Amino acid sequence: MELIWQMDKKLTKFPKCNGNLKTDVLIIGGGMAGILTVYFLEQDNVSYLLVEKERVCQGVTAGTTAKITSQHGLKYHTLLRDSGIAVTQGYLQANQLAEKAYRKLCKTIDCDYEIKDNFVYTLDDKSQLEQELSTLSRIGFDGSYTEHLPLPFRIAGAVRFPNQAQFHPLKFAAAIAEHLHIYENTWIREIRGNTAVFDSGSITADTIIVTTHFPFLNRYGCYFLKLYQFRSYLIALENAPNLNGMYVDASSTGFSFRNTQKYLLLGGGGHRTGKDGGNWTELRNLYRCYYPQAKEICYWAVQDCVSLDGIPYIGHYSNCTKQWYVATGFQKWGMTGAMLSALLLRDMVQEKKNEFAEIFSPSRSIWKSKLLENSWEMAKRFFRISKKRCPHMGCALTCNKAEHSWDCTCHGSRFAESGKLLDNPANRDRN
Repeated sequence: MELIWQMDKKLTKFPKCNGNLKTDVLIIGGGMAGILTVYFLEQDNVSYLLVEKERVCQGVTAGTTAKITSQHGLKYHTLLRDSGIAVTQGYLQANQLAEKAYRKLCKTIDCDYEIKDNFVYTLDDKSQLEQELSTLSRIGFDGSYTEHLPLPFRIAGAVRFPNQAQFHPLKFAAAIAEHLHIYENTWIREIRGNTAVFDSGSITADTIIVTTHFPFLNRYGCYFLKLYQFRSYLIALENAPNLNGMYVDASSTGFSFRNTQKYLLLGGGGHRTGKDGGNWTELRNLYRCYYPQAKEICYWAVQDCVSLDGIPYIGHYSNCTKQWYVATGFQKWGMTGAMLSALLLRDMVQEKKNEFAEIFSPSRSIWKSKLLENSWEMAKRFFRISKKRCPHMGCALTCNKAEHSWDCTCHGSRFAESGKLLDNPANRDRN
């Protein structure tokens, strides 16, 4: 089934790479983060190539809700408590720059770009809203409180971020990618020094940037310890009301709402990949109760990488690989994170100072309790008895009955019943 954004936009097809090539900068991964990074390198006249193992922007980017916002749940109170005011202010300012960059580009691109207010609501806990608003006041942002939203159920309250945005991600990507140096259907299997190897050749580069959603190189960076993946479900509805805004529950397992030009996008039913969750059943129960006149147009699922401290990893792949860079861990805010990473990486690969680089550095300290918790979760899955194992690091796979797939709770790789790889970090099909 086509995803909602694919129904009215087809991207240009790019050639497959063959033979041995050289370039200054190689970007591996053709989602929004990779496309934006090479777009800015093109503007700066930097020699580059981008390779994508399948089609550009047809994976996670095609499944996004496409909200462009600095309001990433009730994040700022937690950031202030755990990381201090400098990091909290820097996180906000960096994401605001990403918003402004989209606004500037979208002035000349027909991509259904619309200014909308964003709301994070809670069903029962006003105190967390009060804490968030107090933090926003301290860091100089004008958030506001409301108890009245056009949602179909009662809420306790919500925090509002004014003048955020939404758009059509594939219309945008098609416009900026059309004349870029891109190869599709080119699956990088490994990197040897500064050479990326694929089935029919190799690319040697001075700098390599990995934007493959979940980094696929295990030897450096320990991303298999510092990330996990979270699965969310969406349905596009016709004959549903226009809510004139973007809405998301403060709980990671709550519901998300936004309208497109024609449809209401309803999201929710989420869970850590490999575990059980509400999936589309929760969404269908909700809209059949509150929007009985609505018609389901299409449904799909999307997967997000989650960092342990709630901040994306953008920068040097590791301290030992100074010419490798990475962008990952955007959680459910991939469009803003993609632009943020492109702005940071553009500066870093050209050895320009960026004031936000330290905040997002993948080599920053991660709380020991979070590392232990994630490591314990992986250990349980690794030692679980199962004939079906993930080729990434050997963890047991779990049957996902809703999607007819086999999923890895350790790191989020997913496989079709046939064994075909659906989601990384695994870099090959399951036997």
